[in-house]
Amino acid sequence: MSIDSRYKGILYMLLAALGFSLMGGAAKLLKGSFGAGQLVLWRNLVGLIVLVAGFIIKPPVNKGGKFHLLLFRGMMGTTALYTLLYCILHIPLGTAMTYNLTSALFIAVFSFLLFREYHGRVVLFAVLLGFLGMLLIYKPAMHFPWYYHAAGLISGVTSALAYITVNRLAGYYDSRIIVLAFIGTGVIVPLVFMIIRYSADIPQDDVFFISWKWPSGFEWFYVLWLGLAALFGQYFVTKAYGADKAGIVSSIGYANIIFSVFIGMALGDAFPDWMSSFGILCIISSGVLISVFKTKNKVS
Repeated sequence: MSIDSRYKGILYMLLAALGFSLMGGAAKLLKGSFGAGQLVLWRNLVGLIVLVAGFIIKPPVNKGGKFHLLLFRGMMGTTALYTLLYCILHIPLGTAMTYNLTSALFIAVFSFLLFREYHGRVVLFAVLLGFLGMLLIYKPAMHFPWYYHAAGLISGVTSALAYITVNRLAGYYDSRIIVLAFIGTGVIVPLVFMIIRYSADIPQDDVFFISWKWPSGFEWFYVLWLGLAALFGQYFVTKAYGADKAGIVSSIGYANIIFSVFIGMALGDAFPDWMSSFGILCIISSGVLISVFKTKNKVS
């Protein structure tokens, strides 16, 4: 049964949110073993192997002509991943995800400034309602050093730019090629920094100048979980932003919060309090509002 075109973007984004939530859970489990740069490398290596296998089975078909946008998408996505994982490893997972999901607000701003996309007051209200719900769930802490907050905001801004670019690439490239632009950049960048570190004998850090580290024992399972969940999320977020306007699809990304709450509970987090539960209700209401608004627009 085919999916109604009105709901493709919403369904794809829900699947993407699930994938990214699972990725966050795996990163949390690997926190004590790998630095942010090492997680970026392994996350993308796993995805690259799967993508190459997929290309062999079914070669991509592309119209092409937007290579500069592919490159830009790769750099913005990799920057967003670096800063997100850096935040996850140094501040609470909830606060890190809060900053990353501010991308929806930046998407709305950039879409209006760059492309004059305006979806009406109902969608604007839904975006703000979803953001309110996100704050109620995660209750961002403001007592961390300024550079953690800076990294979080960079994660939100670069995620927004990457997702808007995905929307502009749809129709020119196979979805897997758009994903490859991100994953390929996410492999090349940490490898280049690693080569520079070994060549210039630069001290190791947790972000850029990393050392090679093999997973051991059960870490292999978590690394595969990290890479496959991220690839799953990346594939469907690419499909989502190709199926609908960025400002609308991004609001559904708030479902990441709901999935993350329950995944966190499975990993030992406490059951959400009343404020967090109200936040979940706000996020669900945000998605329902957008769905109803889209349906009415299609009918009219």
